Amino acid sequence: MNKIQLLLFLISIASPCWSQNDTSTPYSLFGLGVENKTATGGLTGLGNTGIAQNNSDEINLFNPASLGNIRQKTFLYEFGLNGMYSTLKTDEVSENTSDYNISHVVMAFPITKNLGMSFGLLPYTKVGYDIDILNPVEGSSDSYASRITGSGGLNKFYLSTGFNATKKLALGLDLSYLFGSINQETNLFYESVVNITDVNYYNGLKLKAGIQYNMLKTANKEVTLGAVVGLPANLTGSQTRNSYKTSISGTEITVDEEVENELDDFELPLSIGLGMVTKLNTSLTTSLDFKKLYWDNTNQLQNNERYTNQNIYAFGAEYLPIENSKYWSRVKYRFGLNYNTGFLDISNQKIESYFVSVGLGMPLSNKSRLNIAYSYGGEGTLQNSLVQENFHKLTLNLSFIGSWFNKRKFN
Repeated sequence: MNKIQLLLFLISIASPCWSQNDTSTPYSLFGLGVENKTATGGLTGLGNTGIAQNNSDEINLFNPASLGNIRQKTFLYEFGLNGMYSTLKTDEVSENTSDYNISHVVMAFPITKNLGMSFGLLPYTKVGYDIDILNPVEGSSDSYASRITGSGGLNKFYLSTGFNATKKLALGLDLSYLFGSINQETNLFYESVVNITDVNYYNGLKLKAGIQYNMLKTANKEVTLGAVVGLPANLTGSQTRNSYKTSISGTEITVDEEVENELDDFELPLSIGLGMVTKLNTSLTTSLDFKKLYWDNTNQLQNNERYTNQNIYAFGAEYLPIENSKYWSRVKYRFGLNYNTGFLDISNQKIESYFVSVGLGMPLSNKSRLNIAYSYGGEGTLQNSLVQENFHKLTLNLSFIGSWFNKRKFN
């Protein structure tokens, strides 16, 4: 099996595996679900920093400008796995969940000197919730139960390119096609059972531009700055609804079947990101990222919830011992922090999140590396009768470096 066949095989098995979303949170009920926070290479272990990262041996999805650094006659490809164990708590109950999935399949290669390209497939958002609600009957002391379950999410297929315009300046563009469906099933239990199943489809294009500038490079120190801008986008939506009613006797009555509805476009906001990477003596690398998403400008409302501007702060540090023949001196040791103010405001309460990560970049050979990261974090709050989630997450990213268009020599 050659490299192209291998990558196509991995992409083909990835899509059905994404149905095993690594999320089980009621906050995925809102909007398009929770954002996929998995990064490529060792960037998860660095707190998901990457706007100014320009490692020639890793694929960086945060800034397409980094693609101009891919070495000639090489071919990069990577796939990743996620596993997460979560505890969901309210003031009254606590529940444990576990999930796993294939997180991404991506590849990158040089086109010419100083010009690189990448493409791949990965989740964009993920939905997974199961909520029971006790509702009062208006004008009566009775109540009825309802259960709302959700699954699915959107995928992202991207095509990006990066170009080293000068020895110090690199530019890049990323075009993503977002597509997928969000499934919601509502069951109402009162004298009879009413089942409403909605399948909401969304699709659209999103464009991102990036820049990196190497402002300082000496024998002992290197400083790189990065910036990205994600343009606003509208995703077109449509819905297929099926409704059924089941009486106490068990007789099922079709209320609506295969009803097609148009949904309002979902607006994705303008986003900007800034980053800085500092390398000292080839052993210590630190990275800082800041990203802002302008959800206020989308003017989207959903019941008692509203979308507010979102800030993300991230820090990462990587240590590589002075290399010698010993294996552990060639391993990269990583640490990261990430704090996200979130974009959801529920009952005047922001839904914030954070995680702390540690990771290892373990060489398997001269042409492959296993990046392992463990993250502990949380999302949400117990205030205002909301839900708090604490999670343990393990990320495995397997990266390969192949030879590209090498001519075979004969004696």
